Amino acid sequence: MAKQHTLSRRCFLKSLGTMGLAAGICPAIIIPGRAHAEQKTLKILQWNHFIPEFDRWFNQVYVKEWGEKNNTRVIVDNVGMTSLHSRAAAEISAQKGHDIFFFLSPPALYEDHVIDHREIFEECERKYGKPLEIAKKSTYNVKTRKYFGFSDSYVPDPINYRKDLWDDIGMYPDTWEDIRIGGGKIKKKYGIPVGLGLAPELDTNMALRSIMASFGASVQDENGRLILKSSQTLEAMKFVKALYQETMTDEVFTWDASSNNRMLLAGRGSLTLNAISITRAGETQKIPLADRIWLAKAAKGPVSRVGFNHLIDAYVIWKFAENIEGAKKFLVDYVAQSRAVFRKSQFYNFPCYPKMVPDLQQLISHDARVTPPDKYKVFKDVSEWTVNVGFPGYANPAISEVFAEYILPKMFAQSASGKVTPEDALDQGHKEAKQIFQAWRSKGKI
Repeated sequence: MAKQHTLSRRCFLKSLGTMGLAAGICPAIIIPGRAHAEQKTLKILQWNHFIPEFDRWFNQVYVKEWGEKNNTRVIVDNVGMTSLHSRAAAEISAQKGHDIFFFLSPPALYEDHVIDHREIFEECERKYGKPLEIAKKSTYNVKTRKYFGFSDSYVPDPINYRKDLWDDIGMYPDTWEDIRIGGGKIKKKYGIPVGLGLAPELDTNMALRSIMASFGASVQDENGRLILKSSQTLEAMKFVKALYQETMTDEVFTWDASSNNRMLLAGRGSLTLNAISITRAGETQKIPLADRIWLAKAAKGPVSRVGFNHLIDAYVIWKFAENIEGAKKFLVDYVAQSRAVFRKSQFYNFPCYPKMVPDLQQLISHDARVTPPDKYKVFKDVSEWTVNVGFPGYANPAISEVFAEYILPKMFAQSASGKVTPEDALDQGHKEAKQIFQAWRSKGKI
């Protein structure tokens, strides 16, 4: 997966005053509606989806149909995921841009610049049933009681592993201890390492949070209080140090967010954490190794089995949007397309409104495009082990900045490399996080 960039509080505020329009925007796709004087316009910014089929459906089929039904000229711009936050800063600075803006992480930093999306949540619950907890926890500020975004779907972060290698040693990566022991055996026998990043990038950010949670550790508690410095975090850090020493190589310290994809598909890794971008790329490109790369649910730790979402689809409507009412209606109507979203994304986007994909279990149990056809049945209970950034609490600006500043990757890397002790690395990470939490608390946001 391409690297994801998230603005920190300091970078975000600086960007508002200095940044021009972001580069790298694909040509706008304009879908004409019925032409007459009262026709409205709706502008939507989307990312370039990992599955091209999804963009073709969204841009050329769905928005065209919606625009015709609602007498609206819909304009869709697609940008790379690394351009999302710079583009957002530019639009805020200009107070002009798209009516609907798409993010891949909780957009908590933008709360002051967006409408309250409560009305959308309420209407969707009335029409489609209750959403999963992850949708609300990724878009609601419990302090200000404002919905700073709206989520229709999320992307899980399963284990991707070489089944042939793990079968050869007679093990299955069900627990983190299994991964440490089995990964070590495979590395010793074949020279093929485990590939979990220890670098300032998206996949590392997510994997380390999953490991921490499985040890009972987290950045904050359910009430938004900083609890990073704990015996549970220290235990997780010591485990990751052992995992690195026994199963990995130094390259993980300099990875980007696509390194684990390349490693596994090239046959140079035994296991990693990622979305299904690895398996789908292997299948689409017909890489011979693809049939040997299987999926497992989030690994179980000493306390629980937890996996942070890889991505969360989060839409916002700017306060300065020119068609706020049309944007609200589009998002409400879009949830009705959850089954199409799931299928066109090739199971990449899981629904936040599960009632809208009633045959999800049947779909993931048999995918005729892959070998074996039941490879994706591992997601049968995905909503039970996938959690939001900010777990066990809600997303908030402090959590977003800790994420953006890569405090956890830096902390774990310092410890694993032996540059400092786990205790000293934790002290430094906690100090940095504390400053961030205090700053946002003084602003009344947490």
